[in-house]
Amino acid sequence: MFEGLSGKLTSVFDRLRGRGALSESDVNEAMREVRRALLEADVALDVVRSFTDRVRNRAIGQEVIRSVTPGQQVVKIVQDELIATLGGEGQGVDLEAAPPVPILMVGLQGSGKTTTTAKIAKRLSDRQKKKVLLASLDTRRPAAMEQLAVLGQQVGVDVLPIVAGQTAVQIAGRALSAARLGGYDVVMLDTAGRTTVDDELMAEAAQVKAATNPHEVLLVADALTGQDAVNTARAFDSALGVTGIVLTRVDGDGRGGAALSMRAVTGKPIKLMGVGEKVDALEDFHPGRIANRILGMGDIVSLVEKAAETIDRDKAEAIARKMQKGAFDLQDMRDQLAQMEKIGGLGGVMGMLPGMGKVKDQLAAAGMNDKMIGRQLAVIDSMTPQERRNPDILKASRKKRVAAGAGTTVEHVNRLLKMHRGMADMMKSMGKGGRGGMAAKLGQMFGMGGGMPMPTPEQIEQMQKQFGAVPGGGAPAALPPGLSGGKPGAGLPGLGGVKLPGLGGLPGLGGNPFGGKKK
Repeated sequence: MFEGLSGKLTSVFDRLRGRGALSESDVNEAMREVRRALLEADVALDVVRSFTDRVRNRAIGQEVIRSVTPGQQVVKIVQDELIATLGGEGQGVDLEAAPPVPILMVGLQGSGKTTTTAKIAKRLSDRQKKKVLLASLDTRRPAAMEQLAVLGQQVGVDVLPIVAGQTAVQIAGRALSAARLGGYDVVMLDTAGRTTVDDELMAEAAQVKAATNPHEVLLVADALTGQDAVNTARAFDSALGVTGIVLTRVDGDGRGGAALSMRAVTGKPIKLMGVGEKVDALEDFHPGRIANRILGMGDIVSLVEKAAETIDRDKAEAIARKMQKGAFDLQDMRDQLAQMEKIGGLGGVMGMLPGMGKVKDQLAAAGMNDKMIGRQLAVIDSMTPQERRNPDILKASRKKRVAAGAGTTVEHVNRLLKMHRGMADMMKSMGKGGRGGMAAKLGQMFGMGGGMPMPTPEQIEQMQKQFGAVPGGGAPAALPPGLSGGKPGAGLPGLGGVKLPGLGGLPGLGGNPFGGKKK
């Protein structure tokens, strides 16, 4: 979502970093470009003015003039102000109240409110072990009640039974009574939505709020609607007193302005963001991490956390044992690719690595994308268990059968096998190198051994430094040797001669078996 804004800001700061000294005119020129980039990203005009004024006042002051690296110091100032604009410290859903804690979900129709309600319920149930009850208050749209019932069954959370003829206030009262009697920790009330903000909608939501006294009033806003989302947030906040915002469709192609504007305009924190359609595609909103993504510094911390949550410990340990023996078959490769999909796919991973914005474009141009991973999985799935364990038996007739089963060609199967051989050699060398270096740690992160314990804050800070994501430091010219599987700048093997600095041999990404002709 922030790629367009990130690309424009990165180019501005690259020019600043290249200068040994900065004049006031240099700063003013840079701020004009930053202003233009923010406006193109659909950030509210008053927010843009305030932001650029604060940055300019600090950037032409003593802290930059006396700095050894003035260009990087300006980037640090921009980072600080971005974090402040986005809300400073991240805030989660507040459950500090006597159970059952009522949470009122509000928002316009089509913003993803019902789905988000189920996502939050699953999150509270799985992560905080809370007993959650869902209740739909949308009496005008029976399909909404059925939708919440289906989603509740899907995420394993109880849903209040539907009783025909009740009003929204009556359903809310029944939900609270059922929650108290059933020993629930949280009761989530999914209110009715409208296509636009109107008096009837607000009046009903206000009545429900008065009857239930919710501890949280969470507004669900579609990030793709840009400034309309900001206007909606302002209207709901003035009528109901919103306590937090959940942004949906953050994974879309929007320009990112809503996220930057909403906190500044409403003063209310963005607590969560939806990053996909799946019921677990919900993330905490951390202003510092989002600022790093916007400035091209990556988000190693979120990547590590996501990997720690999704990687199968047993599979990781099994692959670790095989690596130590120098074994890496196609089933292991399939597990690698599946793990890559779980933590956001190729695009998601690259977006969280510092300095990868330009490399992502190169990968896309070369055909390296999430669809490619799906095609790789299809080829491996078309093989028998014996063929996956022993790829050497894949001769001409077997390759034809596999290609037909995957809907591709024998040439693609051959490319996949060639990529596997290269990865197997790398796994063998990593296995010999022990498990204490950066390569082994990255291997563990992507499910290649060690069981993936959650790293300590000190370890995370060290990883941030190793990846160059330090305030004002910008992005590294190449990834460190541990990530490249060899020396920096080695290029990505099997990509038809396309050299991508510092990406030589990233596990699960080496080579493009479905690319076009060599360049």
